[in-house]
Amino acid sequence: TLDCLCSGRALGHCRLIDVASASNFHSFKLRHFHLDLNINFAVKRMTGWQVLELVPIHPGIQALILDTHPSLLIHSIDCKVPGASGVPDLFLPLTYRVEPFTDYGSSLNITLPAAVNRPHRAFRITIRYTTTDGPAIWWLDTELTCGQTKPLVFTQGHSVCNRSFFPCFDTPAVKSTYSATVRVPDGVTVLMSASRSVYSKQDRLFQFSMENPVPAYLVALVAGDLQHTDIGPRSRVWAEPCILTCAVSKLGGSVERCLNVAEELFGPYVWGRYDIVFLPPSFPIVAMENPCLTFIISSILESQEFLLIDVIHEIAHGWFGNAVTNATWEEMWLSEGLATYAQRRITMVAYGEAFTCLETVFRLDALHRQMRLLGDNSPVSKLQAKFEPGVNPSSLMNLFTYEKGFCFVSYLSQLCGDIKKFDTFLKAYIEQFRFSSVVAKDLLDFFLGFFPELKDTLTGPVQRLCDLWGMEPPDPHAITAFDLSTWSTFQTVLFLDRLLDRSPLPQGVMSLLSGCYSALLDQMNAEVQIRWLQIVVRNAFYPDLHRVRNFLHKHVSESQGSSV
Repeated sequence: TLDCLCSGRALGHCRLIDVASASNFHSFKLRHFHLDLNINFAVKRMTGWQVLELVPIHPGIQALILDTHPSLLIHSIDCKVPGASGVPDLFLPLTYRVEPFTDYGSSLNITLPAAVNRPHRAFRITIRYTTTDGPAIWWLDTELTCGQTKPLVFTQGHSVCNRSFFPCFDTPAVKSTYSATVRVPDGVTVLMSASRSVYSKQDRLFQFSMENPVPAYLVALVAGDLQHTDIGPRSRVWAEPCILTCAVSKLGGSVERCLNVAEELFGPYVWGRYDIVFLPPSFPIVAMENPCLTFIISSILESQEFLLIDVIHEIAHGWFGNAVTNATWEEMWLSEGLATYAQRRITMVAYGEAFTCLETVFRLDALHRQMRLLGDNSPVSKLQAKFEPGVNPSSLMNLFTYEKGFCFVSYLSQLCGDIKKFDTFLKAYIEQFRFSSVVAKDLLDFFLGFFPELKDTLTGPVQRLCDLWGMEPPDPHAITAFDLSTWSTFQTVLFLDRLLDRSPLPQGVMSLLSGCYSALLDQMNAEVQIRWLQIVVRNAFYPDLHRVRNFLHKHVSESQGSSV
């Protein structure tokens, strides 16, 4: 289950690689961006501009590369360079080119002038563009809305769709504040995932600002015939008039109640408002945790229990996913697994153990059915997935991300032996990493630092055994005191990964390793076996090459059988 989460091979604070982004996000600090948009329902088009405030991190950067999409048409790009004292600012037109990247996006390569080539000095880029019907933007004709009175448009950025909404560093590793100005026809209300909003009726203009840093995928917009009713001191429900009363009655006082419980468990709710907008049944997912404004499908109003569970899950994202975010989509479980665990802690306190256990069993039964269908070794079933270039991260939105992530977080809570202590850990984790993006190693290092007694219990034996194998020569008598058959999977994986990191090893050491462990490892799961076989190959240890052949034959034949 743990894969290589504790192996030290996690990305940690090293240079992150996001294969889903074409951008050079490592080269810049994005301070803020602003959108200025005109929404035209008649031709289903948004036209306007974007301003990005950037700071180069290194000297000699010659280009800014952003994620974009073929549905987004660039009109022009220029640059504002602050002048020195007493010197006017420079406004420079820039050359650019759009190049293919994957089937879900393109790269926008902007040539930068030498004048901005100054580390730690901000400059601004303005991109004028039009966007129409890309994967992030859903235009609904009047007859497709709930009330069938006015057309409606909404955006859905998760996971990598917002590059068709605006050019961006479309990676969860990058967070920034943003603001927006949106112009619409009479009678249309605009909402965004923002902490502040202002409306000018005379100009038919809505202004928004998000004061906390968020990744690009959490920027969201909806515009249509929307009205609201307050349901708490910091919450309101938005919907088309025909379903507003029903939505309010179904939610009642549950939102504020659950927000209060979540704050007791995990610390302050930092987003100010928690509003909900109900969207027509064409909304492509059940719910989306856009900060300050959860998007949720209106058809869920037919089930009180599912509505409650999904709203609480999105509330939990206010801490897990929005405040602290997975730095790459390969580790989406850091958001969804933790949010699922937090959701069930909230329902345990607010609605009791019976309600929580029944929902958990229902979800875990579905997970087991999925595992039986796909098999234990399916790439999408891994807790920490590995994406090949070109694979859409949205394919990871499955039960494994949520429920396998939940199981691992529950395992951590059991290790510390006290659910209240684990609540305290999660509160400290949020405080430590708030408004940042993390990898699994960040979570696990913080966990072992928070519970140092577990670090010695769980990783201490691994390190001591590694030290014994590093002696020249190894002491067989001391080594036999460690029984790998009693270790957890992640301890064995951690041990083998550290041996792999030390390879190549002397052939005498390999012979002793094989004699001690190869027969035992043959009986373990594929996550363990594949690491031992990597050691065999890395060290060209011919006596065990037949194990490599056997492993490949077994898993290739299984793969072919499952694809028939």
